[in-house]
Amino acid sequence: MPTRITRTDGGVMAIAGLWDQWKAPDGQIVHSYTMLTINADSHPFMKAFHKPNDEKRMVVILANGLIKDWLNSSVERTSDFMQPYPADRLMVDIRPG
Repeated sequence: MPTRITRTDGGVMAIAGLWDQWKAPDGQIVHSYTMLTINADSHPFMKAFHKPNDEKRMVVILANGLIKDWLNSSVERTSDFMQPYPADRLMVDIRPG
């Protein structure tokens, strides 16, 4: 069943990620992107979206005030952002299939 997770305040859901561009053997420029995740075994909201015995993961959601900080941070500081987003600031919207 399609599920949409949003912020309770309706704000933009900014997700920490990494990107790069590289040249494939055929010469084509390829853009790569990954969303960063953290463990969510004890997250009251996100752990509900995984099977009981599976590892629970969640994307790293950036608060509005941290978006520019993330984009401009040094490699040494990136671990500061790897925090679970507060469960009471997230909600789910289950869409009929």
